[in-house]
Amino acid sequence: MSKIVTFGEIMLRLSTERHLRFSQAKTFSATYGGGEFNVAVSMANYGFPVEFVTRLPNNEIGGCALKEMRKFNIGSNHVLYGGDRLGIYYLETGAGTRGSNVIYDRANSAMATIKNGEIDWEEVLKDATWFHWSGITPAISETAAKECLEALKVAHKLGVTISSDLNYRSKLWQYGKEPKQVMPELLKYSNIILGDIDTAFFMLGKDKVNPNYQDEKSLPVLYDQLFKICPNLQTVATTLRYSVSASHQRIGGVLYDGKTIYNADIKEVTPVVDRVGSGDAFMGGLIYGLLEENSTKQRALNIAVAACCLKHTISGDYNLITLGEIEKLLTGNADGKVSR
Repeated sequence: MSKIVTFGEIMLRLSTERHLRFSQAKTFSATYGGGEFNVAVSMANYGFPVEFVTRLPNNEIGGCALKEMRKFNIGSNHVLYGGDRLGIYYLETGAGTRGSNVIYDRANSAMATIKNGEIDWEEVLKDATWFHWSGITPAISETAAKECLEALKVAHKLGVTISSDLNYRSKLWQYGKEPKQVMPELLKYSNIILGDIDTAFFMLGKDKVNPNYQDEKSLPVLYDQLFKICPNLQTVATTLRYSVSASHQRIGGVLYDGKTIYNADIKEVTPVVDRVGSGDAFMGGLIYGLLEENSTKQRALNIAVAACCLKHTISGDYNLITLGEIEKLLTGNADGKVSR
């Protein structure tokens, strides 16, 4: 079975309860999360061996994060220890016409202060078949970006399949570098990219476009530009999210493999319990679909969309949906009846 390695930061998530505003909150619900870790949880939940590479502070909170990894059967053999603190993010969950709000408190975190050369990537990736990273990691700090690049170089040399989620976070790029100065060098190693065309063009320093994802004639022309810039690219996928309100989302997807455009039907998701991590759920579903024996690109996309939709019903960062529940949704069964 394929072994998957992901690289990024696990954070403490402090969220208001019952859709309260920050100014109303007297308590916060403490959980954990983070883009690349969320993908690791999905893949472990689907039965794959997964190793999560990160850096934790050597204190009680870092220990709690480590226990969280082990709770989901995620390998921690290459976890580093150092720095003073675990990154934190605060979440004010929106409702109706009021959107959610995230405040980051992750400056000088253990992961942000990672030292280049601390990780032996040859050892980490020697038996891996898949490596996943996202645009969040190089946004944290310059040293995190350099370490991500080193991982990609080794993964590419070893023939490991590389996937990336663009995951642009404007609140994180604060260390003096812009995405267009960092991301092109990283993305050129990727085989699978998840993200919308505008974000990809922005990160690659290209002019903004206004893609029509329903136009199967114009889309390949735009996607092909990414294939020209990223020489190892095999597949691009885009999550289609039409936000009716914070409590009502319409989710679909598009996939392009350099030859054919694949579309997934739009699904209604209401009421939304928690949309944080839904993009990571899409990524986890896509990886599973691409690795599944005898699967097709269309099925991989359908699985990704179904996983994304179902994640909206789960509180917290992680997608704890089973493969059986995904299959149930794929067959059109969305009645939500009690299973007795």
